[in-house]
Amino acid sequence: MIRFIEDPEERRKISRVILEALTDWFEVEESREQYIKESADQPFWAAFEDEIPAGFLCLKETGKETMELAVMGVRKDYHRKGFGRRLFEAAKDYAAREGYSFIQVKTVRSGVYEDYDITNEFYKSLGFKELEVLEEYWDAANPCQIYVMSLKSAIGTITTRHSYRGKFSSDPVPREDLITIASAGISAPSGCNKQTTDLVIVDDAELLDKIKGLIDPPVAQTAPAMIVVLTRRINAYRDRCFAVQDYSAAIENMLLAIVELGYQSCWYEGHITDDDRICDKIAAELGIPDEYDVVCILPVGNALDDFHAPSKRPFSERVRFNGFN
Repeated sequence: MIRFIEDPEERRKISRVILEALTDWFEVEESREQYIKESADQPFWAAFEDEIPAGFLCLKETGKETMELAVMGVRKDYHRKGFGRRLFEAAKDYAAREGYSFIQVKTVRSGVYEDYDITNEFYKSLGFKELEVLEEYWDAANPCQIYVMSLKSAIGTITTRHSYRGKFSSDPVPREDLITIASAGISAPSGCNKQTTDLVIVDDAELLDKIKGLIDPPVAQTAPAMIVVLTRRINAYRDRCFAVQDYSAAIENMLLAIVELGYQSCWYEGHITDDDRICDKIAAELGIPDEYDVVCILPVGNALDDFHAPSKRPFSERVRFNGFN
């Protein structure tokens, strides 16, 4: 379990337990105590197994566009169980949601110490790229390797996007951003280019309140804007229609664009297309022609609540080469 820790004293307590168990990496007491002290005031995530702290990670701002992985540690008996990777994913999600463009980390260059060689390989496995080596940043015996990762790349956005079901701020979403999001949606591929997906952007407060009032149980009630996704059944060839694939591709494009612009959303489909047919009520309120079906709503806004990446099955359990083996 990964938890964001808010209490400064709990942060200090967890960081001390972990760092004092990792003297192969944090052997200098003065530096270790400095990490513990600073951790109390930094964004802080801890990993637990059976309520026992297994590891932690802190971030700190190093510039308007950059966060740094300030300190991270996982106890040796919990290595190779995915704790470090899940801690980093939670921290990366946070940095991306806060609008940062880059995340960096410093460590001792490969080839100097065996333990730090393992650390270097871990960072590279997360997707970090080598930026530069500062030979004298610490001292000549410990050349500083700086790694950096973009939070704005397509792959970075894909890995940091997760469904958000919390509260939104009341800040309006600029129309130009909504146009950018919608443009990403209609740029998605469609079967035989039949372009079966259309969109309605709702940013009028009064109309938005009417749409929200139709949704029961309520969802996205604080969102300052919403994109309503429409589909038409148009056969691509013979009797084959790919409308579901078309709107799914459009929705995913928009979800990625939403996160890229610093907002959050959630794909609400089943909730409005269930037996109570909330989708039909939304269609009537928006004056949508009969040949269209409302299939999804995407709230758009700035997130107020903290949230973390859900647990995913490992790559090795879901991806195979050259057959199912």
